[in-house]
Amino acid sequence: MAASTAVPGFVPADRAARTDAALRSQLAYTVARSPFYERLWRAAGVSPGRIRTVAELAELPFTEKQQLRDSQVAAPPLGTHAAAPMAEIIRLHASTGTTGRPSWVGVTRSDADAWTDAVATALSTQGLTSDDIVIHGSGLTLFVGGLPVRDAAERIGATLVPIGTGASEKALLALDSMPVTALHSTPSYARYLADYLRERGRDPREFGLRKIIVGGEPGGGEPAFRERVRADWGATVTEGLGNADMAPIIFAEPPGAAGMRLTAQDIVLVELIDPASGDVIPAEPGASGELVYTSLGRRACPLIRFRTRDRVTVTGRDTDGAPLIRCVGRTDDMLIVLGVNVFPSAVRDVVQTLHPRTTGALRILLESRGPRVEPPLRVEVEAAVTEGSDTDVTLGADLEGLIKSRLSIPATVRVVPAGTLERSEMKTRLVHVVDGRA
Repeated sequence: MAASTAVPGFVPADRAARTDAALRSQLAYTVARSPFYERLWRAAGVSPGRIRTVAELAELPFTEKQQLRDSQVAAPPLGTHAAAPMAEIIRLHASTGTTGRPSWVGVTRSDADAWTDAVATALSTQGLTSDDIVIHGSGLTLFVGGLPVRDAAERIGATLVPIGTGASEKALLALDSMPVTALHSTPSYARYLADYLRERGRDPREFGLRKIIVGGEPGGGEPAFRERVRADWGATVTEGLGNADMAPIIFAEPPGAAGMRLTAQDIVLVELIDPASGDVIPAEPGASGELVYTSLGRRACPLIRFRTRDRVTVTGRDTDGAPLIRCVGRTDDMLIVLGVNVFPSAVRDVVQTLHPRTTGALRILLESRGPRVEPPLRVEVEAAVTEGSDTDVTLGADLEGLIKSRLSIPATVRVVPAGTLERSEMKTRLVHVVDGRA
């Protein structure tokens, strides 16, 4: 067998042989059972049987999300990429995506058990323990961050309060009724719940939460946004990153670390690629690229070299040398203004830096779908309400200056009254096309 030269960064030397073996097993299983992959690889003129090590994985073509959608249209519900019969599927999840059409994800019993183990590892990495009472403020229906996270929290032994979304009054009831120590939710909901409590005359800090565990959207790693959540609750904030098609949490942040580390290495093989060329790049500090996932041991819906469109930056290394990352946005959400790549989350982080002059709520307005945007970038931002004070007449100009200096793009900022812009208990949509199509 050829010596493995594992993908730099994400597969440490002491796991290389084990990962190579798991990869060979997954490829053999997939080509034997998935008509989609048998046709994809045959059309590309490649044989998965020739792939012996992680270093050779780049010989195989990428899998794109649209291919999975098309596959499910052709053979509903799970598509021709599925590799297990429906009789073995114990649960279905879905991601809605930008088209509004559900993209179904099936799990077998062994898949579900592997998810539970991986997510329990992630939550433990983020600081959740059996001593915690945690409000689970994420969707409990089709969302992969719902039931699988519940299963994992229970595996750890934490006391779970399954509030879900759209039930903030029940979250307040739980906070008043028991010594809750942690909240698991999207970053948007952590902010939303804090505002909900203040509107009812309650200080979020009075409840004594010590841990805010967020994921499901960018935001948890944005410095100003994170500081706002931390200040709201007086708690530590850690984030996780997953993918609906692959696993609920794949990267998780140890408290006090400079980013998230790979915690699902037993079930997900990770590559970092240049989004433009598709070339694999080393996961070294300072590198920036797109995450690509290959499943290991997956039975229902294995995916090989799946392009996530999640754009990340390698922020450093953990104490054992593992790469630490932050997600800066999705490559398909990126805007281009005067040749400068701008992620909506970066605009939000700039706006957050002027709290308490602004509530932090904003909308980016486009005349047509991106990524190219005719300058200046149009932004609406809520001014905070400060009783007894005059209107903040310089807020818009100050934000325009900050956006120009920090993001290197021109912007026009329209300031609107507090409470004008939509709030979300799940994921906050930052970009709106003015004709209403987005």
